[in-house]
Amino acid sequence: MTKQADILTEFLDSKTISALGDFLDKTTGYEESADIIAKAFGSGEKFSKQDKKTTAKLVDSFKNNLTLLIQKTWVEKSDIALKDQLLYQLDIFLGNESWKDNYVLFKQLINQAVFLMFGQKPDTPDFAEYSLRIDPEFGIFWWYISNLPPKTEWSEDKCRIAMLLGMFFLANY
Repeated sequence: MTKQADILTEFLDSKTISALGDFLDKTTGYEESADIIAKAFGSGEKFSKQDKKTTAKLVDSFKNNLTLLIQKTWVEKSDIALKDQLLYQLDIFLGNESWKDNYVLFKQLINQAVFLMFGQKPDTPDFAEYSLRIDPEFGIFWWYISNLPPKTEWSEDKCRIAMLLGMFFLANY
C-alpha cells in the first residue's frame, strides 16, 4: 500500500476507496459507485439519478463558487493572467453542451484552479499527501480528481456523472 493510500484509510472506508476503482473500470453499472463517492463528498442518496433542474442548480453553484475561489485567491503578479485565463475557460466550459467534449477542459480547469489555490503543481506525487494532511475533505476530493484519467472515451452519461461529482464538491467547498 502506498503512503497516500495509508493516509487515505484514515479518512475513508474501504467501500468508498474501492468504489472509485469500480467507477473508473465499469462501462455500465457505475452509478452505484458514483453514489458512494458522492456520499463521501456529503451528497445525499441517488446522486447519479439527479434530474435536469437539480443538475442545472449544481452547475450554477459550481460556477459561482469556482469563480469566487479564482477571484479571491491571492496570487503573485505573474499568475494574474492565469486567473483571467481560468475565468475565460470556465465560461467556455459552461457554454458547451456536451459533457463528453468538456471532460478534458474540466480536468484542466480543476488542475489550474488548484494550482492557484495552493501555489504548487497538483500533479506532483507529494501534493496528494499534502492535501490530505492540511484539509482532509479537500484531500479526498483531490484523490478523486487525480485518479480520473486525463482523457477518456466514456459515454456522455459517465462523463456527466464524473464531472458532476467534482462540481458537487467545489460547489460546496
